[in-house]
Amino acid sequence: MGFSLFPRTVKFFTLFEEQNRKLQKAAGHLCSLFEDGADTEDVCKLVNIIESEGNAISRNIARELSLTFITPLDREDIHDINVSQEDILNAIKAVSTRMGVHEPSRMRYPAKKLTHNIRGMVEETGTMLKNLARNKTADSSMERIRWLKYESETLLLVGIGELYDCDVKDFGTILEIVKWSHIYDRIESAVDRVDTLGDILEGVMLKNA
Repeated sequence: MGFSLFPRTVKFFTLFEEQNRKLQKAAGHLCSLFEDGADTEDVCKLVNIIESEGNAISRNIARELSLTFITPLDREDIHDINVSQEDILNAIKAVSTRMGVHEPSRMRYPAKKLTHNIRGMVEETGTMLKNLARNKTADSSMERIRWLKYESETLLLVGIGELYDCDVKDFGTILEIVKWSHIYDRIESAVDRVDTLGDILEGVMLKNA
Protein backbone atom coordinates (compact mmCIF):
# COMPACT_ATOMS: atom_id res chain seq x y z
CA MET A 1 0.00 0.00 0.00
CA GLY A 2 1.40 3.41 -0.99
CA PHE A 3 1.80 6.28 1.43
CA SER A 4 -1.06 8.81 1.53
CA LEU A 5 -1.09 12.35 2.89
CA PHE A 6 -4.75 11.98 3.77
CA PRO A 7 -5.52 10.92 7.38
CA ARG A 8 -6.63 7.34 7.81
CA THR A 9 -9.33 6.54 10.32
CA VAL A 10 -7.83 3.90 12.59
CA LYS A 11 -9.46 3.08 15.91
CA PHE A 12 -6.32 2.55 17.96
CA PHE A 13 -8.26 2.65 21.22
CA THR A 14 -10.55 -0.10 19.95
CA LEU A 15 -7.52 -2.20 19.07
CA PHE A 16 -5.95 -1.53 22.48
CA GLU A 17 -9.12 -2.60 24.27
CA GLU A 18 -9.37 -5.73 22.13
CA GLN A 19 -5.75 -6.48 23.00
CA ASN A 20 -6.48 -5.92 26.69
CA ARG A 21 -9.46 -8.28 26.60
CA LYS A 22 -7.04 -10.99 25.45
CA LEU A 23 -4.86 -10.15 28.46
CA GLN A 24 -7.82 -10.42 30.81
CA LYS A 25 -8.87 -13.74 29.31
CA ALA A 26 -5.34 -15.14 29.59
CA ALA A 27 -5.05 -13.88 33.19
CA GLY A 28 -8.34 -15.64 34.00
CA HIS A 29 -7.02 -18.92 32.64
CA LEU A 30 -3.82 -18.39 34.62
CA CYS A 31 -5.87 -18.19 37.82
CA SER A 32 -7.65 -21.44 36.97
CA LEU A 33 -4.27 -23.08 36.34
CA PHE A 34 -3.36 -22.60 40.00
CA GLU A 35 -6.52 -24.23 41.33
CA ASP A 36 -6.32 -27.75 42.73
CA GLY A 37 -7.31 -30.32 40.13
CA ALA A 38 -6.79 -28.01 37.15
CA ASP A 39 -6.28 -29.64 33.76
CA THR A 40 -2.84 -28.15 33.20
CA GLU A 41 -2.44 -29.31 29.61
CA ASP A 42 -5.78 -27.92 28.44
CA VAL A 43 -5.34 -24.59 30.22
CA CYS A 44 -1.84 -24.14 28.81
CA LYS A 45 -3.19 -24.78 25.31
CA LEU A 46 -5.85 -22.10 25.82
CA VAL A 47 -3.24 -19.60 26.99
CA ASN A 48 -1.07 -20.40 23.96
CA ILE A 49 -4.02 -19.80 21.62
CA ILE A 50 -4.79 -16.45 23.26
CA GLU A 51 -1.12 -15.46 23.09
CA SER A 52 -1.11 -16.18 19.36
CA GLU A 53 -4.29 -14.11 18.88
CA GLY A 54 -2.80 -11.30 20.93
CA ASN A 55 0.35 -11.28 18.83
CA ALA A 56 -1.80 -10.89 15.72
CA ILE A 57 -3.48 -7.82 17.25
CA SER A 58 -0.10 -6.40 18.21
CA ARG A 59 1.16 -6.79 14.65
CA ASN A 60 -2.01 -5.15 13.36
CA ILE A 61 -1.49 -2.14 15.65
CA ALA A 62 2.13 -1.82 14.55
CA ARG A 63 1.12 -2.03 10.88
CA GLU A 64 -1.64 0.56 11.26
CA LEU A 65 0.75 2.86 13.10
CA SER A 66 3.22 2.71 10.22
CA LEU A 67 0.46 3.56 7.71
CA THR A 68 -1.35 6.26 9.66
CA PHE A 69 -0.41 9.90 9.14
CA ILE A 70 -2.41 11.45 12.01
CA THR A 71 -2.73 9.52 15.28
CA PRO A 72 -4.87 10.21 18.40
CA LEU A 73 -1.80 9.90 20.66
CA ASP A 74 1.91 10.46 20.16
CA ARG A 75 3.32 7.69 18.00
CA GLU A 76 5.79 6.59 20.66
CA ASP A 77 2.95 6.29 23.20
CA ILE A 78 0.94 4.05 20.88
CA HIS A 79 4.05 1.94 20.34
CA ASP A 80 4.79 1.71 24.08
CA ILE A 81 1.21 0.68 24.98
CA ASN A 82 1.18 -1.93 22.24
CA VAL A 83 4.55 -3.44 23.19
CA SER A 84 3.76 -3.38 26.90
CA GLN A 85 0.50 -5.29 26.45
CA GLU A 86 2.26 -7.81 24.23
CA ASP A 87 4.97 -8.22 26.89
CA ILE A 88 2.34 -8.96 29.55
CA LEU A 89 0.73 -11.63 27.41
CA ASN A 90 4.13 -13.22 26.80
CA ALA A 91 4.83 -13.12 30.56
CA ILE A 92 1.52 -14.84 31.34
CA LYS A 93 2.33 -17.50 28.77
CA ALA A 94 5.75 -17.95 30.40
CA VAL A 95 4.10 -18.65 33.77
CA SER A 96 1.68 -21.16 32.27
CA THR A 97 4.53 -22.83 30.35
CA ARG A 98 6.52 -23.27 33.57
CA MET A 99 3.47 -24.81 35.23
CA GLY A 100 3.00 -27.15 32.29
CA VAL A 101 6.65 -28.21 32.27
CA HIS A 102 7.21 -28.54 36.01
CA GLU A 103 3.77 -29.76 37.19
CA PRO A 104 4.43 -29.17 40.91
CA SER A 105 3.06 -31.73 43.33
CA ARG A 106 0.78 -29.24 45.13
CA MET A 107 -0.45 -25.69 44.76
CA ARG A 108 0.80 -22.97 47.07
CA TYR A 109 -1.42 -20.21 48.42
CA PRO A 110 0.99 -17.29 47.72
CA ALA A 111 1.24 -18.32 44.06
CA LYS A 112 -2.52 -18.70 43.77
CA LYS A 113 -3.08 -15.27 45.31
CA LEU A 114 -0.43 -13.73 43.05
CA THR A 115 -2.24 -14.90 39.92
CA HIS A 116 -5.44 -13.28 41.19
CA ASN A 117 -3.47 -10.07 41.73
CA ILE A 118 -2.19 -10.23 38.16
CA ARG A 119 -5.75 -10.57 36.90
CA GLY A 120 -6.87 -7.65 39.07
CA MET A 121 -4.05 -5.45 37.81
CA VAL A 122 -4.81 -6.33 34.19
CA GLU A 123 -8.48 -5.49 34.71
CA GLU A 124 -7.51 -2.07 36.05
CA THR A 125 -5.37 -1.38 32.97
CA GLY A 126 -8.46 -2.15 30.91
CA THR A 127 -10.36 0.52 32.84
CA MET A 128 -7.48 2.94 32.29
CA LEU A 129 -7.56 2.33 28.53
CA LYS A 130 -11.28 3.04 28.40
CA ASN A 131 -10.78 6.25 30.36
CA LEU A 132 -7.88 7.26 28.13
CA ALA A 133 -10.13 6.90 25.07
CA ARG A 134 -12.61 9.25 26.75
CA ASN A 135 -9.88 11.66 27.87
CA LYS A 136 -10.60 10.91 31.53
CA THR A 137 -8.26 10.19 34.41
CA ALA A 138 -8.11 6.88 36.27
CA ASP A 139 -6.51 7.66 39.61
CA SER A 140 -8.40 4.93 41.47
CA SER A 141 -7.25 2.27 38.98
CA MET A 142 -3.63 3.34 39.32
CA GLU A 143 -3.92 3.29 43.11
CA ARG A 144 -5.27 -0.25 43.02
CA ILE A 145 -2.50 -1.37 40.66
CA ARG A 146 0.09 0.05 43.05
CA TRP A 147 -1.56 -1.63 46.02
CA LEU A 148 -1.71 -4.99 44.24
CA LYS A 149 1.93 -4.59 43.21
CA TYR A 150 2.90 -3.88 46.83
CA GLU A 151 0.87 -6.86 48.07
CA SER A 152 2.42 -9.05 45.37
CA GLU A 153 5.93 -8.13 46.49
CA THR A 154 5.02 -9.25 50.00
CA LEU A 155 3.46 -12.46 48.72
CA LEU A 156 6.58 -13.25 46.71
CA LEU A 157 8.73 -12.88 49.82
CA VAL A 158 6.36 -15.10 51.79
CA GLY A 159 6.19 -17.68 49.02
CA ILE A 160 9.95 -17.90 48.52
CA GLY A 161 10.55 -17.93 52.28
CA GLU A 162 8.07 -20.78 52.62
CA LEU A 163 9.98 -22.76 49.99
CA TYR A 164 13.25 -22.68 51.90
CA ASP A 165 11.77 -22.98 55.38
CA CYS A 166 11.29 -26.72 55.20
CA ASP A 167 13.08 -29.92 56.05
CA VAL A 168 14.96 -31.24 53.06
CA LYS A 169 14.28 -34.95 53.36
CA ASP A 170 15.04 -36.19 49.86
CA PHE A 171 15.75 -35.22 46.27
CA GLY A 172 12.03 -34.76 45.64
CA THR A 173 11.93 -31.91 48.15
CA ILE A 174 14.87 -30.18 46.48
CA LEU A 175 13.29 -30.61 43.05
CA GLU A 176 10.05 -29.05 44.31
CA ILE A 177 11.98 -26.02 45.59
CA VAL A 178 13.66 -25.60 42.20
CA LYS A 179 10.36 -25.91 40.34
CA TRP A 180 8.61 -23.29 42.44
CA SER A 181 11.60 -20.97 42.31
CA HIS A 182 11.30 -20.94 38.51
CA ILE A 183 7.52 -20.43 38.67
CA TYR A 184 7.76 -17.57 41.16
CA ASP A 185 10.41 -15.93 38.98
CA ARG A 186 8.02 -15.89 36.01
CA ILE A 187 5.15 -14.67 38.19
CA GLU A 188 7.28 -11.78 39.44
CA SER A 189 8.09 -10.83 35.85
CA ALA A 190 4.39 -10.81 34.95
CA VAL A 191 3.54 -8.57 37.92
CA ASP A 192 6.32 -6.13 36.98
CA ARG A 193 5.18 -5.92 33.38
CA VAL A 194 1.57 -5.13 34.31
CA ASP A 195 2.84 -2.47 36.69
CA THR A 196 4.92 -1.01 33.84
CA LEU A 197 1.82 -0.79 31.62
CA GLY A 198 0.02 1.07 34.40
CA ASP A 199 2.89 3.57 34.60
CA ILE A 200 2.85 4.05 30.82
CA LEU A 201 -0.91 4.66 30.75
CA GLU A 202 -0.69 7.08 33.68
CA GLY A 203 2.03 9.03 31.87
CA VAL A 204 0.02 9.18 28.64
CA MET A 205 -3.04 10.38 30.55
CA LEU A 206 -1.08 13.17 32.22
CA LYS A 207 0.44 14.18 28.88
CA ASN A 208 -2.96 14.39 27.20
CA ALA A 209 -4.94 15.90 30.09
